[in-house]
Amino acid sequence: MRADLDIVAGMIGEGKTALDLGCGDGALLEALIERQDCRGFGVERDLDRFLSCIDRGVPVTRGDLEEELALAETSSLDVAVLSLTLQATRHPERVLEEMSRVAARQIVSLPNFAHWKLRATIALRGRMPVSPILPYEWYDTPNIHLCTLADFEGLVAQVGLRIEDRVLLDSNGHKAPAFTTRARNLLAEGAVYSLTTG
Repeated sequence: MRADLDIVAGMIGEGKTALDLGCGDGALLEALIERQDCRGFGVERDLDRFLSCIDRGVPVTRGDLEEELALAETSSLDVAVLSLTLQATRHPERVLEEMSRVAARQIVSLPNFAHWKLRATIALRGRMPVSPILPYEWYDTPNIHLCTLADFEGLVAQVGLRIEDRVLLDSNGHKAPAFTTRARNLLAEGAVYSLTTG
């Protein structure tokens, strides 16, 4: 399981009901169900990843997460998760609003497009950066809404959510060193947020 998903699992806790949007191969859901006594299901569009979820035995629906999220019952879950996927959604603000409609807490992880290495790559090489947390070339990236941590935090306030917890990430998806908090928008390669309403 990716390192950032361990952080996400820690934020979710035990015995919760969870919806994993864009759940990939189902590794997070499997860990939540088997290790943390959670109940949950996922939504995945990619056929190969969907089949990996089936192989793991985790409940999953194949489809577009924005369409599937709209079908979920209001206040039916403890947690809705969106891991390294928000930047690939068509309407990030609507996705956050819908997540808050269906779940008491929302956990969102995302890459930081303002990290200094990315800025330097564009400034010095004039090329779109490729990194472990952003492994795609510009022509095959699923990312359609590039944002910084500051951009995301502004959107969180705009849609009426509150940041309950924030863990900054290094290039490998592990918790970043403490000094990163001094200039998180410049120094963190990504972050995991726990959000609530109010």
